[in-house]
Amino acid sequence: MNVIEIDGLHKSYRHRAKRTVAVDGLDLAVPAGGVYGFLGPNGSGKTTTIRCILGLARATSGSVRLLGRPVPAGLRDAVARTGAIVETPALFPTMTGRENLRLLARIDGIGPAAVDDSLDTVGLTDRADDLVKRYSLGMRQRLALAAALLKDPELLILDEPANGLDPAGMREVRNLLRRLADDGRTVFVSSHILAEIESTCDRVAILSAGRCVAEGTVDDVVARAGHRSSILVRVADPDTGARALRAVGLSVERLDGALRVHASAEHAADVTRALAGADQWVTELRLERFSLEDVFLELTSLQLDGQSPPAEEASLAHSIEEVVG
Repeated sequence: MNVIEIDGLHKSYRHRAKRTVAVDGLDLAVPAGGVYGFLGPNGSGKTTTIRCILGLARATSGSVRLLGRPVPAGLRDAVARTGAIVETPALFPTMTGRENLRLLARIDGIGPAAVDDSLDTVGLTDRADDLVKRYSLGMRQRLALAAALLKDPELLILDEPANGLDPAGMREVRNLLRRLADDGRTVFVSSHILAEIESTCDRVAILSAGRCVAEGTVDDVVARAGHRSSILVRVADPDTGARALRAVGLSVERLDGALRVHASAEHAADVTRALAGADQWVTELRLERFSLEDVFLELTSLQLDGQSPPAEEASLAHSIEEVVG
């Protein structure tokens, strides 16, 4: 089953007689299980899409289904099985972490045992009775995750959970998301931190200017974008080495005193054979793989260069006004 299904989603806002398109015909299907990365530069429409999924913003057109239920008609049932963090978590700094969670639990009729379980899951049991104002940013993010886990949800929807964290905090969140997915949940996480996503997610979708420009496993996305592995090799005389490699039909470019051969690992023997034949002995040879970051920057280059204006202009007030109005 797909836990999130989006079909032709459009969302636009009008501000001072100007209409801004935040999401532009988005199609997306998120399968159950694992960590799903929802990627895009700031202003690409990630948060607006999440708001539409959770019923915080009303779609201009198109349809959304959450855990098999239509949004907004079936939202009550779907939200009961979903935990979410959207933008900055709302916490009471003069209350302890445990008190924050107990307050939220009482609102949903959840007992204190769930509070203890959530604190243990995110590794905050030892600091649960400290005031939140004394928490580090990483601890606050973990407390927000604990709040999202109170309902023991099937699906977690997290908007930039590692935003503003130092490397240690990012690692904490990354390990926690993987652990939650390994326990059988689906984690849908939006981010623009590519290294974290590449090492955490099972599947990804890349947004640019409100449209999905790539979707699939990390390897699939890289492959479909036209990238492939290359071989980096060093020899004493790069010019002679390059001529020898081109003579056997290999594509070569110079790179900081080394040679980049545009070929897969299966051609490593061909590379070494050609170089040995020209008396060029290899001092370094390694496989060089294009990363998700390379593909991301290529696919979103127009928006990153400012040629496509940021679409995510709406404030939470806009969203609330639409829901109640």
